[in-house]
Formats: sequence, C-alpha cells, structure tokens
Amino acid sequence: MSTMALVEGPSGVLAAWETEGQIYFAGITPGTTSFTKPQAAPGRGRERKHPALAVNASGDWILAWAEGTGWERGGSLAWQVFDKSGKPTEEKGRIDGGIPVWGLPTVVATGGGFTVIH
Repeated sequence: MSTMALVEGPSGVLAAWETEGQIYFAGITPGTTSFTKPQAAPGRGRERKHPALAVNASGDWILAWAEGTGWERGGSLAWQVFDKSGKPTEEKGRIDGGIPVWGLPTVVATGGGFTVIH
C-alpha cells in the first residue's frame, strides 16, 4: 500500500487505498465495522497510487489519484466525481505530468463542487 485516505460525509466514512497498482474504495457504515464491497477506481490505469478524497455538502464525492509516480519520478493526475449514491458522474479528468516529483494529489470540497490540487 502506498497511501490511503479517509473522509467523513453525510452517509458515513469513505476509505480509499492502493493495492497492486489499483485504487479501491469502500464506504464504512456509521456506528459499525461494516463496509460496502470494495470497488476499483473507474477506467484503465497503470501504477495507480496515493488516493485523495473529499465530500461536498450535497454528499457528492471525488476520488483523485496519481499514476506512474515513483522514487524521484512524477506522474499523471486522475480523478472521478461520484454522486451521493456512489455512481460515477460525467465529471472526471486526467492530466499527464500533473504530479511533480515527490508530489501527491489533494482534493477539496468547495461549495457544490471540488477543487483538485496538484
């Protein structure tokens, strides 16, 4: 595992992590140790690492991650926005070379949307 992320939202806690080059996420049911079935980040990617999460006031959320980063090597930034039910929306993106050497993605909920920092 490279890094992981946790964020609390209206529906509970979301968790994201990296395993074998893929980013996975799951929801944790409030007041329990139960969680939803882990899902992989949508789309094809390679060497995905360093997930970042944010939830806005509407319950929509964003998952961002780095691709292809390594020791003394930057990589690409990718993200996907999900609605409050956990379904991917049309809002997604990728910036080749968007992560500098030693950099990590960061996401912030801003009003009804999100800001991706890289």
